[in-house]
Formats: sequence, structure tokens, C-alpha cells
Amino acid sequence: MLLGAFSVSLTVKDIEASRQFYQKLGFTVFAGDQSQNWLILKNGDTVLGLFQGMFEKNILTFNPGWNQNAEPLAEFTDIRQIQQQLLAQGIQLQKSADETSSGPAHLVLEDPDGNQIMLDQHR
Repeated sequence: MLLGAFSVSLTVKDIEASRQFYQKLGFTVFAGDQSQNWLILKNGDTVLGLFQGMFEKNILTFNPGWNQNAEPLAEFTDIRQIQQQLLAQGIQLQKSADETSSGPAHLVLEDPDGNQIMLDQHR
């Protein structure tokens, strides 16, 4: 099961203060729109999303079909196939992908400690 690019999506109170803080740690803005209250930052292969007012708690995010630079992978496991494998293993989903669709989709689950995990396929 190939989950794709990994990032941590942080819910922040003040996106400007958070951007400045993480830039002091060596992160640079990679994508996003601060006027819409979201930014994606990188430090090497480490990807960090800052989201103000969009989520209740931090999320571990995987992007099937992308590498760490948001570039398409030649081969990847489609999110619907991942979903079928998770369900077959008895993992409950908080949000499911439409298995009759193709292309972009997402699903959400939680680990045993309540940490949210989102698989967000953009292609």
C-alpha cells in the first residue's frame, strides 16, 4: 500500500505568527495562499501545512500519487484501493471516498489515540 507524500497539517491560531516561527526553523513557503489562511512549507523533504480556522486538530496527511514535491508519481495506489484494504483489515473510516468515482478523493480515519489521518488524493 503506497500512501504517497507525507505531511503534517497543523491547526494554527495565527497563520502569520506560525509562518514566521517555522521560517526561523528553516522552512520556506512552498504553496498555499495566506489570504485564505493556509500555507504549505518545506524544509528539505519535510512538508508542513499551516491551516487557520479550517480544522479542529492536527492531521497526519498522505497524498497518494504525489512525491514530497507535489509532483505526480508514475505509479501509485489509488485511494479507493487503499480504502478497500483498510476496510478489509477492520479499520473504521470517519469519512470515505466514493468508490464509484475516479480521480481526486479523500478519506479520514483516526489512530487508536484519536490522531486524525487524512489520505487526500489530488489526481
